[in-house]
Amino acid sequence: MELINYVILDDEPIAHRIIENYCENFSFLTKVGNFYNGFEALEFFRKEKADLIFLDINMPKLTGFEMLKSISDPPKVIVTSAHQEFALEGYELDITDYLLKPFGLDRFIKAINKLRISQEQTNEHSAVDYPGKIFLKSDKKYVQLELKDIFYVEALGNYTKVFHSGGMLICPDKISDLEAKLPSPGFIRVHKSYLINRDRIEFVEGNQIRISGVMIPIGQTYKASLQRYLT
Repeated sequence: MELINYVILDDEPIAHRIIENYCENFSFLTKVGNFYNGFEALEFFRKEKADLIFLDINMPKLTGFEMLKSISDPPKVIVTSAHQEFALEGYELDITDYLLKPFGLDRFIKAINKLRISQEQTNEHSAVDYPGKIFLKSDKKYVQLELKDIFYVEALGNYTKVFHSGGMLICPDKISDLEAKLPSPGFIRVHKSYLINRDRIEFVEGNQIRISGVMIPIGQTYKASLQRYLT
């Protein structure tokens, strides 16, 4: 993972501290600036560059979006705002994510995962390639896995079991949540209770798929979509 240089633009000092503390969980995030009004940030971007800006919106004199529109080559943007009503305008500006204050580490992790997926998809030359890593929560910590090392995901009520080359994780995510996080076409749903890594298929026989020595059922409603990936 390439290093990501980030800046924070927010008129509240405590917001800077919260974001900085969250960013310390990611070795690839490096802070290169703190700004407390839009004019300070504009001055920085006239001379320097950053890969990411954590952007507050409702600030005196110059709003976050006004500042963003004034940059000729804007970085990736994760909005951090207490005002939900600006969300639509934010997505029209192609922001990566919109964090509504107060937000916790769980929600922050999701935003960083979206950033990484977006950035690595941009850098990939092949449409079938997908980003290399993802953070998954398990037992009160966040575990980073190589996507290629994930074999399959099995539903466990409101939880999931993620089987990978190093063992198995139990994650507090429904299988539908992980289906949204894991990029397609690399990962595909084959049953209401199973999500698989297509590259890990050993063989398909009848209504079953073998992955890592385990026979996984193919649900009737998923059979047609699976066939499209296999042909």
